[in-house]
Amino acid sequence: MTIEPSELANLLVVGLVSVSDRASGGVYQDQGIPALEDWLKRAITTPFRVETRLIPDDRATIEATLVELVDTVKCHLVLTTGGTGPARRDVTPEATLAIGTKEMPGFGEQMRQISLRFVPTAILSRQVAVIRETTDHAALVMNLPGQPKSIKETLEGLKDDAGNVLAAGIFAAVPYCVDLIGGPYIETDAAVCKAFRPKSAIRNKAADTPLQ
Repeated sequence: MTIEPSELANLLVVGLVSVSDRASGGVYQDQGIPALEDWLKRAITTPFRVETRLIPDDRATIEATLVELVDTVKCHLVLTTGGTGPARRDVTPEATLAIGTKEMPGFGEQMRQISLRFVPTAILSRQVAVIRETTDHAALVMNLPGQPKSIKETLEGLKDDAGNVLAAGIFAAVPYCVDLIGGPYIETDAAVCKAFRPKSAIRNKAADTPLQ
């Protein structure tokens, strides 16, 4: 994707964080960040860049990484993968809640509803989402599952063979949420995931203003 100089000021910056002791230690290759990058490249049609971090299951490290990505790197959206189960080393939700200023419970609720269509153990997932606000910036931070298949399902949602939506993916609500916290306007490929906004919040491309 080519980014024009005029677009840099409003460029969407997305932080991708994979939380795994073994992947960060080189025991196996991380799959979370590549899966996230691949999905975002298919779904988002406006210019964006990513910042990636591969870190261990350590609460202090997770908190410091999320704070850095929002406060210093100025990410508008941060997606984490891994560390959201009931195991004693799974502390991503606790770290995420600790750095947030507003909790956004609907995202986690919908992720579990989608995953429950496949496995009953989805009730063990503890994904959360928060807004982190500073004096001049804000970002949406969301925990996602650890498996690439589950990442795609929760972001994109589920459709039947005829293309009818069975369960809305969580990313459909992300662009409008980013609008509301002062971030750049995100457009998506409707064939992958159609962004939902109230009619008054949909921009007229020709005029770059909201429709009346």
